[in-house]
Amino acid sequence: MAEISRHDTWQVGNSYDSYMGRWSRQIAPRFLDWLDVPQGLDWLGVGCGTGALSAAILAQCNPKSLVCIDPSEGFVATARANVPDGRAEFQVGDARALAAQTASADVIVSALALNFIPDRERALAEMKRVARTGATIGFYVWDYPGGGVEFMRVFWNAASALDRNALELAEGKRFPFCTSDGLKGLARRAGLKSVDCAAIEVPTVFKDFEDYWHPFTLGAGPAPGYCASLEPRARQLLKESLQQRLSPRDDGSIALKVRAWAVKARVG
Repeated sequence: MAEISRHDTWQVGNSYDSYMGRWSRQIAPRFLDWLDVPQGLDWLGVGCGTGALSAAILAQCNPKSLVCIDPSEGFVATARANVPDGRAEFQVGDARALAAQTASADVIVSALALNFIPDRERALAEMKRVARTGATIGFYVWDYPGGGVEFMRVFWNAASALDRNALELAEGKRFPFCTSDGLKGLARRAGLKSVDCAAIEVPTVFKDFEDYWHPFTLGAGPAPGYCASLEPRARQLLKESLQQRLSPRDDGSIALKVRAWAVKARVG
């Protein structure tokens, strides 16, 4: 576990945006459309990252208030810079012990974070505590077990062909519960009601191989953390293997896709 945790490097917000944030920003508006809650409510964002979902909430949902927490000081600082809206408040915080009053939020959401929380049921119990009667709790995570993040799947297939230990770090291996049934079961065990789950899929088009490769060298996330840990020769071999595995279009761009599982439930 120590070796796995070493590669979960989440402090540099701009590096994360280059790697995953740009695709998260495409998922967020679709998630909110599907969540379908009224405007003018009090929101809590758990694991706000660099602010992709927070920005979408402000743009689409006209919240009365929005409090966002994340354990990473780097992410919180980036989110504040990315989302300069007076209705939003960004704080360093722990999802397992939310610094929020009981029954104080109408909507509680989490984007691409729940799988990285060590005690997910405790985090959901905290969200339920903070939720008012009739509140909506919603979250989404990538479909890791189903290979739903195609650019990541290609990376780990190439890495594991060169290093048999690499696959132990892959998200599909680490987060087998990130399936429709697994996530609905997690929500129900937390005591949530009217649990629903849907797949949300968006394209990920890289302008060229360098656009695909460079984010893996920045160290923000398990795959980039692994890549950054390699000796130069091993990293070059991985790069060459990826170039052979990917199929660019005539203009050099690389078209893949990502899929997330979204869950929503009611409290009370």
